[in-house]
Amino acid sequence: MNRREVISFFGSAAVWPFAARAQQRAVIGFLSSRSLADSDYVVTAFQRGLAEHSFVDGTNVKIEYRWALGQYQRLAALAAELVHMPVKVLVTAGGEPSALAAKAATTAIPIVFAVGTDPIEAGLVASYSQPGGNMTGINIITRSLAAKRIGLLREVVPQTQVIGLLVNPNFPVTDLQVADAEAAVRGTGLELEILRAATDEEIDAAFEIVAQRRIPALAVGADPYFDTRRSKLVALAARYAVPAIFQFREYAVVGGLMSYGIDLSDVYRQVGDYAGQILKGAKPAELPVLQPTKFQFVINLKAAKALGVDISPNLLSLTDEVIE
Repeated sequence: MNRREVISFFGSAAVWPFAARAQQRAVIGFLSSRSLADSDYVVTAFQRGLAEHSFVDGTNVKIEYRWALGQYQRLAALAAELVHMPVKVLVTAGGEPSALAAKAATTAIPIVFAVGTDPIEAGLVASYSQPGGNMTGINIITRSLAAKRIGLLREVVPQTQVIGLLVNPNFPVTDLQVADAEAAVRGTGLELEILRAATDEEIDAAFEIVAQRRIPALAVGADPYFDTRRSKLVALAARYAVPAIFQFREYAVVGGLMSYGIDLSDVYRQVGDYAGQILKGAKPAELPVLQPTKFQFVINLKAAKALGVDISPNLLSLTDEVIE
């Protein structure tokens, strides 16, 4: 080896560590209690929020996804797996179960959550304006919208004295959701029939009860497990000819009668925005917890016709979208 070759060799060797570091990409953990199959639009929106800060999956960041498929007991292990990679920021989707699992897994890695109840009440942050600790995110307030959904459903079946409310007993805030709904109907003369289901078999049984007891309408509670069973729930409502209202637009898109809730795509764009800010150096303790400003009331008129339901002009005037 001549002198020029020696210089070239050692010069190249000195560059290698820097080149390797340049090729390393920050890893983002994405932990969801739902499934990829029912969350593709959520992932797209999240990536769009990241792109607002010039972060692109596979280019200058790598996103590691973990899906619990509606099985909340899997979340602790999935969160631990992401924390031990380690990731630079941990994003949680699918409500409280994911956020609580992430909180239990780390107090050091920044966490951005989307939950449906008050994050202070859930023990995730100290306040909305100054979250403190390593967590911040968005309260998508799905829990408190149960009363609104029941009110809209009653417009469809105005003479009814009973409305069913389907909830998942394994969801951490189910009892609070039921309490909110019961408080909303107290003194109105309307009775809520609470139906509980945490498995496919129990969902089938719940709809059989609806048929046996002739419950004329059904509100499906806000729950990530139910989101993983979206098509099944919509199909059962059609089979048993029961008017039903759901939490997200996606239910109406696949044939559900009505939905009322936040614009989930906009929420996860904001989650992506927060993740991008944190990757650029922002501290979650100083990023205020957000609340959604966009809500969607959607009616599927094709489903209404199949159910033999008349949608009043007044109700139609309230819609943000009509699917025909």
